[in-house]
Amino acid sequence: MNDEKSHSVNRTKKMNIKKLTSEVIALLKSLIQTPSFSSEEDETALLIEQWFQKHNIEYKRTQNNVWAVHPEYDENKPTLLLNSHHDTVKPNRGYTKDPFKAIVEDGKLYGLGSNDAGGCLVSLIAAFAYFYLQKDLKYNLVIVASAEEESSGENGLNSMLSIIPKVDVAIVGEPTLMHLAVAEKGLVVFDAKVKGTPGHAAHPNDDNAIYNTIDVLKWFQDYTFAKVSETLGKVKMTVTQINAGKQHNAIPAEVDLVVDVRVNDQYSNQEIADILQNESPCTSITPRSLRLNSSSIPMEHELVQAGIDLGRETYGSPTLSDQSVLSCSSLKLGPGDSTRSHTADEFIYLREIEEGISIYIQLLEKIL
Repeated sequence: MNDEKSHSVNRTKKMNIKKLTSEVIALLKSLIQTPSFSSEEDETALLIEQWFQKHNIEYKRTQNNVWAVHPEYDENKPTLLLNSHHDTVKPNRGYTKDPFKAIVEDGKLYGLGSNDAGGCLVSLIAAFAYFYLQKDLKYNLVIVASAEEESSGENGLNSMLSIIPKVDVAIVGEPTLMHLAVAEKGLVVFDAKVKGTPGHAAHPNDDNAIYNTIDVLKWFQDYTFAKVSETLGKVKMTVTQINAGKQHNAIPAEVDLVVDVRVNDQYSNQEIADILQNESPCTSITPRSLRLNSSSIPMEHELVQAGIDLGRETYGSPTLSDQSVLSCSSLKLGPGDSTRSHTADEFIYLREIEEGISIYIQLLEKIL
């Protein structure tokens, strides 16, 4: 009899998951059809609000961030944050399908933001809804559907950390094929200058700023940071922009460079800035921001171990996400494939969303 009862409960759970899956896929289609460029997410925030209202989930909205706390919140328990974003980049010119039309073909759901990170967001919403009325959980659950992730804006997840309950650990929804990104590189963008002596192109000049830049570029190309991470490898530094001169017959006084540095978990962003300001041969080099740090979670953390038990692989991610603004341990995990992000005719497989919801729930059941 007990076995029959247990089987009946499991069947009910499966039916609930199937219903939730259908409902969040419908939400994702609505999100795709509603433009939500960074800092312009008003209407998608409203769609998420309406979904929470329909499912009797008490929520709050702060600017374009929509968030909810599990009703059994207990300040004596640790808090687990579920987070993904509902803003998108702008569609590129390579699209052959309407980026704002949710098109299903051959098991794929096409549309801007479907893969990055709509599929992750709605899968986390489904998981949060699944556990919303369950009692005696080991962790407090908080969900934030955040804005301005793509632009690393001031009004995104970083603005919520002083508003929501203190977070002890987080799952950040980004497309990882539902494998465990246990570390993520940080980012520092530097503006650098190489100076010289301005003059007329017709006259000799041994201090041409453009020629001075040749050795500087070679230094950036050859420089290696000493510390290598087991999960994230080396720090990667790339000169991505160069600008100088306004007319053909005038040698400019300076050359402007932009340097993109992807930081492993062996350095803080401040340490990278100190190294470059002390060692680089630029006239000046200034970081735009130091807040997008690398992030990680210990391999022995129960979230990671639960994922490994479910057959998920672990790896270090080179791409930036909202993990970078968190000071707690965090795991990046979600349906979809990162290589599809920001591409023309972006899509996610419907089966990936189904699998994502199932794995999120199984993962949480192991630790809750």
